[in-house]
Parts: sequence; structure tokens; C-alpha cells
Amino acid sequence: MKLTNELLELASHSGTLNKAQFELLGLSYPPSDNWRDEILGRELSVGDTNLLILLRGKLALTAQKQIISNYKKLTKFHNQSKDDGQRQNRKDQKPNTNSQNQTLEIYCDGACQGNPGKAGSGLAIYGSDKSRPTLLYGDYNPKGTNNTAELNALYKALLLASEHDGSGRVTILSDSKYSIDCITTWAYGWKRNGWKKKGGEIKNLDIIKSTHKLYEDIKDRVVIKHVKGHSGIEGNELADRMAIKAIETRATQYKRYDYQDLDKLL
Repeated sequence: MKLTNELLELASHSGTLNKAQFELLGLSYPPSDNWRDEILGRELSVGDTNLLILLRGKLALTAQKQIISNYKKLTKFHNQSKDDGQRQNRKDQKPNTNSQNQTLEIYCDGACQGNPGKAGSGLAIYGSDKSRPTLLYGDYNPKGTNNTAELNALYKALLLASEHDGSGRVTILSDSKYSIDCITTWAYGWKRNGWKKKGGEIKNLDIIKSTHKLYEDIKDRVVIKHVKGHSGIEGNELADRMAIKAIETRATQYKRYDYQDLDKLL
């Protein structure tokens, strides 16, 4: 779900958010004067959107923490109930090739012309029909970098994984060791140190914090793997083409790329 002014107004109390809401959005507290500009247009998972609204109000820190704890317990309960229902359905139904146990593979990639320069992100999503992947391009930034483009692509991949209604595990594949390490390894140490590191600032901190949080929410049902870039791997090559497409079309919102012949893209 896209973070809009309307959604912010719905979540705000007296024109602002509380500490837990800012942290949910990956912002430090107290926030900067232009905090709205930093987050407008960002995509949120359905769960984070719900929690953002539930946290609305001038609440004590203990109350904010209790709401978050309660919501996590409720989400866990619903997920468990859903899994139990899916297992029962699989027992009751005959096996078929369209089972929701089907895994999902998401290749994500970023591109940048100049570094810093014009940047964009792309994804290739493989479901049950491996010969017809879904291709997406977007997150154009006229003043981006290779690393921000890769992180944006990984965030979008995790967002898609969080919305996947199948019971199979989702595999995300990226050729950016930097973005993978930021989210799955380094972020834990930075977080323990108050989002600081020895030797200087953490670059791209806002997108790292929001992507790491999303990863934490779903890491029990997602696997992130590194693949070698520009080595002939179809999904990686397609994601790269889509990242370039985002730059060419200056697509800030993600769009689906329609094609007839996949080979012509490779």
C-alpha cells in the first residue's frame, strides 16, 4: 500500500505521529522537519499499515509497546489459523499442480546511470508458470545510486513476499551482496548500537531500517540468496532489463511490463 497524505492524516494525531509510528516507518525520533517528504510514496505492507493506524494517538511509550505486542500476537494467531486451514484443505482435496504450496521466486535488481545519477529497480517473479514470469519496473530516482536502487528492489521483493498467500516459501535472489548483508547481517549489529557504526555514518539508513524491519517480520517464510550478476541467469537478466526500463521511462511507481516473446528481452 502506498503511503499517501490521506493515509498519514488518518494515522496522525494533532498533525504528527508518535515515537512508535515513526520507528515503524523507519524514521528516527524526534523526526526532522521534512519527515513527511522522506516517506511519502513509500510502500507499506498491509500489516504495517494496520499497525500504523492502531498506534494513532498521544500514547505513553508503554501503551505503544503494548499495542505492538498485541498486534504481533494477533498476527501470529491469524497466520497459524490460516496455516491450519490450508493444511486441512490439502488433506481434503486431491493433489493438483495448482496447489498453494507452490513456491515463489523473485529476482530483484537495481541500475544506476552515473552513480550517483538516474536510478531504477526491476523484478522478475516466477510462480507456477516458470516460462511466463511477471516483470515489474519502478522506483525511479533522478539522484540515486547503485546501492539505493538495489535496496529499493530488495524492499519491493520483500513486500511482494509478505503479500504472497501461498504456503510455500518465497526465495528472493539478488546480485547485490551489499544489500543482502545490510538487511540480513549488518543491521542486527547497527540496531544494537542505536543504528550507529564505528567509523562513520550508515549510508542509506532509512531504506535499510524499513527493509530490515520487513525482513524481520517475514524471515521465517522467506530465503534471500545471492546470485552472480550478468552471468546468464534468466531471472537476474530480466530484473536488470526492468531496472533499466524504470530509468528510461522514469517510472516512480511500479508498473507491469507486458511482453509477447521473452527471448527478445534477453
